[in-house]
Amino acid sequence: MKRAVFIDKDGTLIKDEPYNVSPEKIVLEPFAGESLRRLRQAGYVLILVTNQAGVAKGYFREIMLVGVFNHINSLLRDEGAWLDGFYYCPHHPQATLKQYRQTCQCRKPSAGMILQAAREHQVHLPSSWMIGDILHDIEAGNRAGCKTVLLDNGHETMWKPGEYRTPLHKADSWPAAADIIIEHSKNPVYGFTY
Repeated sequence: MKRAVFIDKDGTLIKDEPYNVSPEKIVLEPFAGESLRRLRQAGYVLILVTNQAGVAKGYFREIMLVGVFNHINSLLRDEGAWLDGFYYCPHHPQATLKQYRQTCQCRKPSAGMILQAAREHQVHLPSSWMIGDILHDIEAGNRAGCKTVLLDNGHETMWKPGEYRTPLHKADSWPAAADIIIEHSKNPVYGFTY
């Protein structure tokens, strides 16, 4: 079984540009590529998990997300990293497009995307991590059985408490988040030793 880092997209991996699918507007967050390279070198597979309500609201077509994923991977490869998987939820309970209007198990804070990715990539969830910039990301990771890091960059504004909404750690930058995960991976108390 593998260890993984599940990563939120908008506001965590890339700058948050609402409903953007234009590659020229996609910019990595500072030090994200370098940090993901370090995590890959530490033995983690890297998997993107993202809510994409823009599909449900009719702002862009689902197929356009392939170009977004490819461009993000191109930016990461320039820094010696890459994503092993890309999972997205196109649904929203108040979707404009009827075919996407539903309450599903894949939309974060539910854990469906993480659980699907874990099955498909043979990931051991207790040895894996979720990194996100809001508590919905943290809740999804905790529900899936991962350890969690909140990238505390000011994007969480509601701070609504709940059983699964407390991160194991907070980090103020990508390098700090990578340091936390790598340090935990060296400690056999936190799961497998590698």
